[in-house]
Amino acid sequence: MTATAPLRPRVLLTVGDPNGVGPEVAVKAAAALAGEPDLAPVVVGDHEIVEPYAERSGLRIREADGRAQPQPGVLDLLPVAALPPGEFLPGTVSAEAGAATVAYLAAAVDAVREGRGRAIVACPHSETAVNAAGIPFDGYPGLLAELSGVARDRVFLMLAGGGLRIVHATLHERLGDALDRLTPDLVAAAGRAAAEFLVAAGIEAPRIGVFGINPHAGEDGLFGDDDERITAPAVSALRRDGIDATGPLGADLLLGPDRRDGFDACVAMYHDQGHIPVKLLAGRTASALSIGAGLAFSSVGHGAAFDIAGRGVADPEAVLRAVRLVGATRSPRPVEVSA
Repeated sequence: MTATAPLRPRVLLTVGDPNGVGPEVAVKAAAALAGEPDLAPVVVGDHEIVEPYAERSGLRIREADGRAQPQPGVLDLLPVAALPPGEFLPGTVSAEAGAATVAYLAAAVDAVREGRGRAIVACPHSETAVNAAGIPFDGYPGLLAELSGVARDRVFLMLAGGGLRIVHATLHERLGDALDRLTPDLVAAAGRAAAEFLVAAGIEAPRIGVFGINPHAGEDGLFGDDDERITAPAVSALRRDGIDATGPLGADLLLGPDRRDGFDACVAMYHDQGHIPVKLLAGRTASALSIGAGLAFSSVGHGAAFDIAGRGVADPEAVLRAVRLVGATRSPRPVEVSA
């Protein structure tokens, strides 16, 4: 009897930087989820790189895509021949590995667009390695925007963990440049992307909190007029769109015990404003979602850990959390899947 196809395509799990811990934690996560058919991911990467990690986990590799039915003892692999021979060097930062990181993600994006996957989780990358390959890269949101044909300033990072979800209006850039780039339109776009993601995650009427730029959100102009010019108009725009948005509020007030439970997500103005609270509460288990590109995507909140790559001691917990997170999320723009 022919096995029936799964009810929906599976999560695609790219290995990230092949010379980091990505291949190891991808295989470990796939093994841990093998008993949960709706979450068991398909790994995306070079066959030769994934194979030794699969053997250590007692798994046989089958080349497949996100439409395959999971089988016990089998690691499904969407093969992407991206790393040149001789460049699989765990613990080494290299341009070749950086280019491969991007190739894995591009293949996964194509697969989701074609209905051969429903969501993507990317294992840790190295910004140094990707940029060494001549590919401008400041994180997955910008790259995902380019691969998806969406404007870069409409795809945002949402860091989730420790009971918080924080979207970043700006991300990896000089602080002065980030503040200069803030506009009501950019902040409102981040809030809309957050609301769209939360609705896709099953929260029908999400509540969005918006950080102020200045201490105390400027305190009515006492500490600058930036919030009166930028964040307050953004909040008004979100409300006109029917989004339950509140702010701007000072970060200490917004994240205080009397306030933070009242929001499903918050919009931070710059990297550290959002990263510090999530990393403080969640550490390496945080999930880093890219929202606004029209597909469910998450990476992890830690790096490629080159110092322990290939040693078999990497912890897959952050990858497991990310798979569970996007695995339960509907794509904001559903892809038609042929029977």
